[in-house]
Amino acid sequence: MTIRKSATIAVRTGIESDTQYHAVVPPIYLSTNYGFPAFGEVPTYDYTRSGNPNRGLLEQALSELECGEDAIVTNCGTSAINLWISTFLTPQEWIIAPHDCYGGTYRLLNSRAKKGDFKVLFIDQSDPQALTDALALNPKLLLIETPSNPLVRVVDIAHICQQTKSVGTLVAVDNTFLTPIYQRPLTLGADFVIHSTTKYLNGHSDVIGGVIISKTSQHAQELAWWGNCLGSTGTPFDSYMTLRGLRTLAARMRVHEESAQHILAYLQSQPLVATIYHPSLTSHPGHAIAKKQQTGFGSMLSFDFAGSFDQLKAFVGHLALFSLAESLGGVESLVCHPASMTHRAMGEEALAKAGVSEQLLRLSVGLEDVADLIADLDQAFKQVQESC
Repeated sequence: MTIRKSATIAVRTGIESDTQYHAVVPPIYLSTNYGFPAFGEVPTYDYTRSGNPNRGLLEQALSELECGEDAIVTNCGTSAINLWISTFLTPQEWIIAPHDCYGGTYRLLNSRAKKGDFKVLFIDQSDPQALTDALALNPKLLLIETPSNPLVRVVDIAHICQQTKSVGTLVAVDNTFLTPIYQRPLTLGADFVIHSTTKYLNGHSDVIGGVIISKTSQHAQELAWWGNCLGSTGTPFDSYMTLRGLRTLAARMRVHEESAQHILAYLQSQPLVATIYHPSLTSHPGHAIAKKQQTGFGSMLSFDFAGSFDQLKAFVGHLALFSLAESLGGVESLVCHPASMTHRAMGEEALAKAGVSEQLLRLSVGLEDVADLIADLDQAFKQVQESC
C-alpha cells in the first residue's frame, strides 16, 4: 500500500465515497437514527451518538494523519481530555500534568481532583528531578502539552515516554499547536494524541470540537464505548465542517508559519518587546528538542510587553488586525492576554508558577498579508511610544 503524504490524506479522505449519487464531496448525514435491515440485525450506524458517517470520515482522516489506530471525535477539546481521564482513571490513581498547561485543562483537572475523582500533580516536565519524583507515584496517566499554551515551551516527548514505560504510565500529548503537519507524537512513543479541533484542524473559528487518537485498537474501543456512554461525541454537521477545514490544513500551516517568522523578526527590533517565546529562536530553551521532534515550529508566539500595564492595554487597543479574543488557529489573527483571558481560572499562585505574568501577550498569526500585520503592530507600538 502506498503511504500517502499528510496534505493528500487531509484533502482526499472521503472524496468520492458517496455510492448513492457519486457526489465528489461526501454529503451531510443529519439523521439522528438509522433503520435496522431486519429484526436483530444491527447496522453499521444505529444512533448518531454512537456513530455517524461524517464523524467516521473525520476520525479516519485524523487517525491516518497522526499514524494512529483509531480516533473518537468529541464535542470540544476539553471534552476530549475529560473523556480520556474518565475512561482510564479511578479515584486513587494519579495523573501528571504540565504546570504551564492551557488554563481550561488546569481548571478541569484541578476541579475534578478536588472532588475526589482522581489525584493530580502539576509539574515542570522539563525538570528531570520533578519528573522522576512524579513517576515514583506510579501514575496511571501523564499529559504532555508541547509546545505549551501560552509560553510555547517544548519538552522531549520521546524521552518522557521512555521513562514512563518503566512504570506503565499511559501518555497523551496535546498536539493542538503543531497538528500532525509538524509533529506526530505517536511515532515518538506516546499512547494517545489529543487535539482541540476547534483550532488549526478546522482553522476557521466556526466549529468547536476535539479528538483523541489512540495507538492501539484496545484503547480506541474503550474510549469509543465511554464516549458513547457519556455523550461526549461530536455532531454530524460539526464533523462535516471540520473535515472541510482539514482539507486545507497543510497549505494553511505553511502560510501561518511563514508569516510568524516575519513577525518574529520584526518584534526583535522593538523596544517595547522584552522576552519573545517561540521555539524557532535559538534563545528558546527547547529549541534543540523542537528541531529533533518537530518538522516545523508553528505560528503561535508570545512576548512580554516591556512597558507599563497601562501601555500594554493601550497597545492592544490600537491594534486593528489582531482581534482581542480567546482561542487560536483560525484564518484571522488574534491577540490574547492569557492572565486575564484563557488562563484566568488558574489563580495567581498557579499563574506565577507557570510563568504567566500580566505582561504576557499571545499572538495567533492568521492568514492576512503579513505586510499588513506588521504595519498594524508597528502603528500600535508607535502610538504607545508617542503617548509616553
